Amino acid sequence: MTSPSSSHSQPRHKYLLVIIVAVVTIVIDQISKHLILQSFRPGEILPVIPGLFNLTLTFNFGAAFGLWSNLPPGWREFALGASITVALSVLFYFLKQSGQRSSLSQVSLAAVLGGALGNVLDRMQHGYVIDFLDAYWGNYHWPAFNIADSAIVVGVAIVVLGPQHTPTSNHTPTT
Repeated sequence: MTSPSSSHSQPRHKYLLVIIVAVVTIVIDQISKHLILQSFRPGEILPVIPGLFNLTLTFNFGAAFGLWSNLPPGWREFALGASITVALSVLFYFLKQSGQRSSLSQVSLAAVLGGALGNVLDRMQHGYVIDFLDAYWGNYHWPAFNIADSAIVVGVAIVVLGPQHTPTSNHTPTT
């Protein structure tokens, strides 16, 4: 039998895990961007795995993968603000439902939150997102990305493709 206080500590524990993962994601993202800004000039390329992966400093004035970067000023900020608001609202909705989700789903959503906030910090500080990871094959380059983008993509993939079970109940089934 569980005490009333232990049944309330479970959600607090899960929210603490969400906060820790989100903060660690933001810190790693921001440190990596700071190091790149200190070490690279825009467009400078450092091959890491020739034929597959470079480090290169680029600036994304649009949304994910440069979406809306060609919109005129004013419209671009409106589109970005609206998309960020919608994305964060959806994310907070899923986090609020996290009591019914597995710990893996919660950690994944926390990584998405940390990544989203890491990119929002860039926009607030610089007016653009700092990207530096360049994956490519032959002449095809995936749009440059960063640690925050990676956390978002991996987090969403785990939530969508991962186990969809809910946490087990504290009650023992009776027969």
